[in-house]
Amino acid sequence: MAHIKLPEFEEMAPSIQDKARPILEKTGKLGDIFKLLAIDEKVYFATDGMIQKYLLDETTLSYEIKEAIALLISKENGCKMCVDVHKSIAKMLGLSEEKIEEILAGVESMNNSDKDKALLNFCIKASGKESYKILKEEVDALKEMGWSDVQVIEAVAITGYFNYINTLSNVFGLGE
Repeated sequence: MAHIKLPEFEEMAPSIQDKARPILEKTGKLGDIFKLLAIDEKVYFATDGMIQKYLLDETTLSYEIKEAIALLISKENGCKMCVDVHKSIAKMLGLSEEKIEEILAGVESMNNSDKDKALLNFCIKASGKESYKILKEEVDALKEMGWSDVQVIEAVAITGYFNYINTLSNVFGLGE
């Protein structure tokens, strides 16, 4: 049970109802995080923009890497609801149950390239309270492995997004 009252469809702003309608038609329900964001139009649309640009649009990072970041950061932040949601999304994007469990077992358990593992470990470090201690040399090491500036920025932006959305979910007791 959420720590605050979450609005039902009828209580949402018309502009948010327009976004909710296709979800309701497809799934028959709205998730707690959608309802929480719908409390404030500015928060909803700012967050929706991040979701579209970081996660749903085709970008310089593969969907597998983006979902690995989502799962790893959500697990790191103890956000069970986000882990569960992104397990489902990862399946929809074609990741096998085995691959998802491999990701959730941790970066070193993954059957990915050293290049991928370096980026994912970097994201985990970037998600922490001591991200200010990351050195230029650590960014340079990723670039030497073949990651571009755009890819590193994108990975860190996705990491930051999950710190943000995990915080909202955890603080307001969503999915409990």
